[in-house]
Amino acid sequence: MRKTSLEWTEAKDVKREINKIVKTLELSHIKTSRIYCYRTSGSRARAYARTWMMPKIFQKALEIAPAYVIEVLSKYYDGLSEDDKSKVLIHELLHIPKNFSGALLSHRGRYRHIGRDANTLFKEYKKRSI
Repeated sequence: MRKTSLEWTEAKDVKREINKIVKTLELSHIKTSRIYCYRTSGSRARAYARTWMMPKIFQKALEIAPAYVIEVLSKYYDGLSEDDKSKVLIHELLHIPKNFSGALLSHRGRYRHIGRDANTLFKEYKKRSI
């Protein structure tokens, strides 16, 4: 089994798109100044992107505000069309709760289904972007 090293680089292009999505869709609960974006290479994960949270215990111990990291996996994400990249990022943003607490929302809840909601919001995003 070959070992590959993980490499993280700041993803300024992803951050710009996140800012644009949040502004266009008026997702006012998302504090873009507390969203950090990274591109990973060398990961064996099969996801296009992942959202990482800052647990409450770390927030308290380090005396920092809630924050999130959106990681895109270069191997899969970079080959997507611009529309598909936007869909992936909208999906990741939907994991962030309305109270921006540092927690994450699961894919399905009583009144939400992130996959379906992401498709609906993407259509709205495209309409408003024209």
